[in-house]
Amino acid sequence: MSFGSAAQFGIRRPADQDPCVCGSGSTYGRCCGPLHRGEAAPSPERLMRSRYSAFALGDSRYLADTWHPRTRPERIDLDPDVRWVGLRIIDAPAVAGETTGIVEFRARWRHGADSGEQHERSRFRLARGRWWYLDAETAGFGIL
Repeated sequence: MSFGSAAQFGIRRPADQDPCVCGSGSTYGRCCGPLHRGEAAPSPERLMRSRYSAFALGDSRYLADTWHPRTRPERIDLDPDVRWVGLRIIDAPAVAGETTGIVEFRARWRHGADSGEQHERSRFRLARGRWWYLDAETAGFGIL
């Protein structure tokens, strides 16, 4: 699966006291930082936010590590020229006791003079005590 032309590139993580990349309003150290360091996400929404942050930071390793092994591609290529500039969660139903979840979101990006928005409904599964990204439906809401 390709998200651009380059493999993982230099990852510069924010300081723990900096605002989180996902736009949650919390600090990186209280939001996506712990998940990027290996803590399990407590919900599909938190995993979605941490994956958005991983895209924004260029962390293809984290993306692979949180992708369910059944649906994970062999390779994840990220384009270092794509800038992810905003995330808005549209719907993330509560999952108490559930083993599956869906998060609908819009993520804005820039690439040179171009800009756009990714509108997606991502599916997640709880397995082995962790939430995993399975796959996504995009704007037309067909599985990727």
